[in-house]
Amino acid sequence: MDVNSKLCGVLTCILQALLLSMSSATLQPFDLLYDNGVEAFYKGDFGDVVRYMESALSSFSEVRETRISCRLRCRNHHRFGDFQIEEAFFEVILHRAHCMNECIDRKLGAQSMHKVSDDVIQDFNRRIPYNYLQLAYRKKAFFAGVKLYDEGNYEGAVTFFEGALEEYYRADVECQALCEGPHHFQEQDHVLYRYSLNELISDHYMQVLHCEHECVRDLATRPGRLSPMENYLPLHYDYLQFAYFQMGRTDEALACALTYLLFHEEDEFMTENVEYYREILEHDGQPRKEAEQYLRRHKQESDLLLIGSDNLGVPYIEGNYWSSTGGREDANRIPSGTDGWMDYVPISAKKNITAAIAQDLRDGGPLLYENVRLVLNSQALNGSQRVVLDDVITDDECSELSHLAHSVTAAGDGYKGKMSPHTPNEKFEGATVLKTLKYGYEGRVPLKSARLFYDISEKARSIIESYFVLNSTLHFSYTHLVCRTAISGQQEYRNDLSHPIHADNCLLDPEANECWKEPPAYTYRDYSALLYLNGDFDGGEFIFTEMDAKTVTASVKPRCGRLVGFSSGGENPHGVRAVTRGQRCAVALWFTLDPLYRELERLQADEVIQALDHEHMWDRDLHINPKDEL
Repeated sequence: MDVNSKLCGVLTCILQALLLSMSSATLQPFDLLYDNGVEAFYKGDFGDVVRYMESALSSFSEVRETRISCRLRCRNHHRFGDFQIEEAFFEVILHRAHCMNECIDRKLGAQSMHKVSDDVIQDFNRRIPYNYLQLAYRKKAFFAGVKLYDEGNYEGAVTFFEGALEEYYRADVECQALCEGPHHFQEQDHVLYRYSLNELISDHYMQVLHCEHECVRDLATRPGRLSPMENYLPLHYDYLQFAYFQMGRTDEALACALTYLLFHEEDEFMTENVEYYREILEHDGQPRKEAEQYLRRHKQESDLLLIGSDNLGVPYIEGNYWSSTGGREDANRIPSGTDGWMDYVPISAKKNITAAIAQDLRDGGPLLYENVRLVLNSQALNGSQRVVLDDVITDDECSELSHLAHSVTAAGDGYKGKMSPHTPNEKFEGATVLKTLKYGYEGRVPLKSARLFYDISEKARSIIESYFVLNSTLHFSYTHLVCRTAISGQQEYRNDLSHPIHADNCLLDPEANECWKEPPAYTYRDYSALLYLNGDFDGGEFIFTEMDAKTVTASVKPRCGRLVGFSSGGENPHGVRAVTRGQRCAVALWFTLDPLYRELERLQADEVIQALDHEHMWDRDLHINPKDEL
C-alpha cells in the first residue's frame, strides 16, 4: 500500500505539473491583458502596466502571425482551379475553412478566446499599448532612409529604401491575408433578413475586397496615427531615383523614375528626369515588375468594387490613394544641365511649419462672416491664443443639430465605448461626421442635417484659421458631435469636473508646471475649438487654468452659436465644470497644421460629399433607406 501510495503521489505530481504547464502554455487573450494594463495604469501600478502591456503585445503578435501563416498555408494547400462544376468551387472553400480552423486551434487553442471588439483591434493597430508603456516608436527603414538622404549619404539611404520596399510588399501580403477574417455587416443581420446564397457570398466578398483595397491606406499610416501619409509608396521610388542618380547608377535611377510614373503618369518633373536619364544612357528602361503587378491588382480590385457597388445600389468613389505628387521637397527635382549638377536643398533644411507659427503667434484676423461677433479675445481671457465668438450658427441650426445629436449619437462613441469616460456622474454620447453622413444616406436622419454638421465644422475651421492669422492650411484632426448628460440621482455633493483639466497636445504635469509633448498625448494637434448648441443646463462652464490645473484664469458659459477657440498646447490648460442638470451638446473640433495627421474619417467624408453632390441628392427628402428602393 505504501509503495502504491507513493507511486500514486508521484503520478499525481507529474499530472499536476503537466496540467500546470499546459495551462501556462495557453495563450492569454490580448484584449483581457490590455484591459488589465489600462486598469493598472489608472491605479498607478506601473509595474503591472509594463507586465500586462508587454504580454498583451506579445499575445496580439502571436495571434496575428498565426492567422497570417495559417491562412497563407491553407490558401496554398487548397488552390482554386478551373472548375467545371459549381460544387468544386465550394469544396475548396470548405477545405480552406476547415484547414484554417484546425491550424489556428492547434496553435492558439479555442478561437473564441481571441475574438475581440473592433475598438481593441484598432487600438493595437495604432500601437496605443506602446503609449501606455511610453516606449518610443521603432524607426522604420523608410524614415531612416530619409534621414540619410537628407545628410547626403545616398548609398546608405538606398539600402534603407530598398529594405523598406521589400518590407512594404511583404506587409501588403500579410494585410491581404488578414482581410479574409470575419466581417460585420451593419444593418444586414442575415438572421432577421433572409439573404440568398449568392447575396451572402457577394456581400462578404465585397467586404473582403474593400479591406484588401484599403491596405494601401493602412500601410501608409504611421503608428498611433489616423491619417495616412500622402503618396507613401510612390515616394520610395522618387527618393531612390535621385539617390541612384547621385551614385552614378543611372540604369537604376531610370527604372525607379519610370516606376514612379506608373503612379503619376503626367508628373512633369519625373517625366523630365526620365528624358534626362535616357539621354545619358542612350537607351530606354523598364519600370519595376513588383510595382507593375501591384498596380495591376489594385486596378482589378477597383473595377470589381465598382461592379459590386453597382449591384448593391451604393455609389462607390475610388479613394485618392496616390493623391499628391509631393513629398520629396528638393529645391530642384531634376538634374539641370548635361553635367548633372544640382543645387540640392534637403528636406531637413526646410523650416517646420508648426515651429514657425509658434514663433510668431498672432490673432485678431478677419472673422469671415458678417454675423459672427467677437466677444472675448486673448487679453480678456487672461491668456494667449484664445477667443470666444458668438452667432457662429443660428438658433435654427442649433436646434437642427441638437435633434441630429439625439438621433445619431451613441453612448461611449469616441471614448473607446466608455459611457462615462471622465466622470461616473455623467453620460457621454457622440458621433463623427462620417457616421452622420452614413446615417443620412441610409435615411435614419435627415440628409440635410448631416450635411449641416459637415458644413458648420468647415465654417468653424475657416474662422479659426483666419482669426489666428495662420499662413498655412489648418486641417481637421478630429471632429465630434458630443453631448454630456447629468445622471439623475448622482448630482448631490459633487466636487469633480465634467472633464478634468488637461492640454490637448501634451501631458500636463501640474506639480512640475510642465506639459510634456509625448504619447499618449495627440502631439500633432495645434488648435482646438468648441461650438456650443445649447445653454439650457446647469453647470458645464468651460474653464481655462494656469499650468497648476487649479488657478482658473477664465470661465465661459456655453450658449447656442458660441465658439471657443484656442491653441492646443500647454499655454492653454482647460476643462469643463460638472454638468449637474440637463444635457450639454457641442461640436468639438481639433485641428493640425501637419497634413500627415489629417483626420482619415474627414477625408472619407469629403469623398461621400463628392459622391452625393455628383448624385444631386441634397434636394431629395430621404426618409427611407435608398437600398429599399431597389
